[in-house]
Amino acid sequence: MTQVTGSLMDELLAKAGDLNLPEPGDVVEGTVVSLWKNRILVDLDGIATGIISGQEAADSSGTVKSLKVGDRVFAYVLEEENSEGMVVLSLRKASQQKTWQKFLHAHDTDEAITVTANEANKGGLLLNIDGIKGFIPVSQLAPLHYPRVDGADSSMILARLQKLIGVPLLVKVLTLDKESGKLILSERAAEEEERQRALKKLEIGQKVKGKISGIVNFGIFVTFDGLEGLVHISEIAWGHVKDPHDYGKNGDEVEILVIGREDDKISLSMKRLVPDPWVEATKKYKVGTIVEGEVNRITPFGAFVKLDNEINGLIHVSEISDTEITDPAEVLTLGKKVKAKIIAIDPDDHRVGLSIKALTEKKSAKKEEVKEEELETAK
Repeated sequence: MTQVTGSLMDELLAKAGDLNLPEPGDVVEGTVVSLWKNRILVDLDGIATGIISGQEAADSSGTVKSLKVGDRVFAYVLEEENSEGMVVLSLRKASQQKTWQKFLHAHDTDEAITVTANEANKGGLLLNIDGIKGFIPVSQLAPLHYPRVDGADSSMILARLQKLIGVPLLVKVLTLDKESGKLILSERAAEEEERQRALKKLEIGQKVKGKISGIVNFGIFVTFDGLEGLVHISEIAWGHVKDPHDYGKNGDEVEILVIGREDDKISLSMKRLVPDPWVEATKKYKVGTIVEGEVNRITPFGAFVKLDNEINGLIHVSEISDTEITDPAEVLTLGKKVKAKIIAIDPDDHRVGLSIKALTEKKSAKKEEVKEEELETAK
């Protein structure tokens, strides 16, 4: 039998003393030796055997789904030893440590990272990655994702935000608190550099393609090249626009013209990319011409008559009848076809003035002429 000399024994004891047993809070690496449901045994390089079980086997990366015997794995030490003499480990906490370092690095370097939200409330989007809680306030969403709704309806805002759950979002870390494990994130900040570059290149008269990011009662918001502008209701179409929602929906691609910029506010137009129908209207319609059209809008001051797809004429309340009326609806109804005389055309303001009264006045004048002729004949 081989005798162990004193010097060899001392060397072995010295090496054994160098073995550092895992302590709570350490992140260790080992080899998977057994997998059974959500119970994983890990050989910590001969120093000890670790066990990962229950919720500690589930991390945000889904590591356990792809693990097999022989794989090397990193785990967080929860306890030095359990009742079975094994080191209690956690994949979830190891992933949390790694994720926290990623967020910390992103914050320190002002780097943008990709995240996905798993919950929404009317104030913004929430995410939970292995216990690390993040929040993207509504005000920090990029223009394309900002929930623009009429009247700031909270239920509509929430519905818009819920559509972003699970969608990859590029964000920057605004603030972080390691003790509470909470983060405030900003999608808007992640796009700021691109936005500033685009603003420098932006020119009045530029034609661009974008996506509708919001539709409200006063117009349509469109995002393009990291920027967002407004197509005011008066710039949607040449004719009267009653409801901007009739001209598209969120996410639709549209072509627009940049018509103005004041600081960060960008004014856009859709109608100026198509020929102005009023140019042709000035050729087709003349003062004194009798036209026929359909009443398509009634207001307290008069009624609008559709003469063409894009051309409406106004019959002022004073021009509806030769008898005094106070409400156009007393005489006219929506959809009614009427004949009227053009009494004014203003191509610059895109206005056609009509009169029904002028037709009745003409008839009255003819009757008077006939009476005068009859009197002359009688003499």
